[in-house]
Amino acid sequence: MANIKFSNVGKSFGDNKVINNFNFQGKDDEFLVLVGPSGCGKSTLLRMIAGLEQIDEGEIQINNEVINEMHPSKRHTAMVFQSYALYPHMNVYDNMSFGLKIEKKTKEEIHTKVLSAAKTLKIEDLLERRPKELSGGQRQRVAIGRAITRNPKIFLFDEPLSNLDAALRAEMRVEISRLHQKIKTNMIYVTHDQVEAMTLADRIVILNNGNIEQVGTPNEIYTNPDNIFVAQFIGTPKMNIFKINSENIVSNNKINILGSSISFSGINLDKKNYYIGIRPEHLTLNENQEFNFTPKIELIENLGNEKIVYMVSDQNQLCAKITSDIQINNTFGFNLKNLLLFDENGLRIRY
Repeated sequence: MANIKFSNVGKSFGDNKVINNFNFQGKDDEFLVLVGPSGCGKSTLLRMIAGLEQIDEGEIQINNEVINEMHPSKRHTAMVFQSYALYPHMNVYDNMSFGLKIEKKTKEEIHTKVLSAAKTLKIEDLLERRPKELSGGQRQRVAIGRAITRNPKIFLFDEPLSNLDAALRAEMRVEISRLHQKIKTNMIYVTHDQVEAMTLADRIVILNNGNIEQVGTPNEIYTNPDNIFVAQFIGTPKMNIFKINSENIVSNNKINILGSSISFSGINLDKKNYYIGIRPEHLTLNENQEFNFTPKIELIENLGNEKIVYMVSDQNQLCAKITSDIQINNTFGFNLKNLLLFDENGLRIRY
């Protein structure tokens, strides 16, 4: 059991500030995913936890102990890298046992831990092979097994599945999730892949330009985004966003959009610019919705079990996601409860 705390953490590379006043409190044994676009600072945070990057400002604590100046080997963390970082001249057994030998564990203890980790990951029959004889998925299991043998307080995963094909990524997501359920220890996982974030996480931290945009469970992030960045970052295809200006506002709580006049209760629209968001899956072909519109359909992508429909209405580019068994016509609809309202700065207005 372990928890991690960041207090006013900052990190710069030259004049480039990649982490800015980062504050966050982890929870015991949670699976935490750091997600964001390339260059947002997520891997830098992971490397600071591991001791591979110096902490310029603030402090990081593990179990209430400040680790800023602590040697990496004393932090009780284990890192799984994107590149696997296996020693090519060693077989699987020696790769998994290497850290234990450095710690001067007994041969009996090393053997027990390696065999236990290999059994957990179903790689017992690979222990005599070298990395070049393994597939990408097998190499990643070995890298995870090496981390397991050290019995860390916190596992650190730095985009571990990005080198695998789609089928293997899906398989390894399940394996990592099962591993967390079995060993019940903290895992901090860095990715730019929203599918990995949504399927693995107990909580997600969404980062952008070194700042936290939102923290929440996958369901909270998806259904209740704090701003346009989060709303469009999570979800595939990304959320439809329409700009609303004074021409669309017909009263202090009513706007015209997609051929309908829509009222928002409890708010006052003061003629500034606003944004409306709706997810593609909330645009349906059911005419029994509260509001209906007739777009011009430009393109349909057939993905087997679903279709992605690209269309235009009132000069707005739209995207809808529907199941493949639905016959497409020209009338789409939506419900008010599925519309999200944002202010001119992209921040959510809740109504």
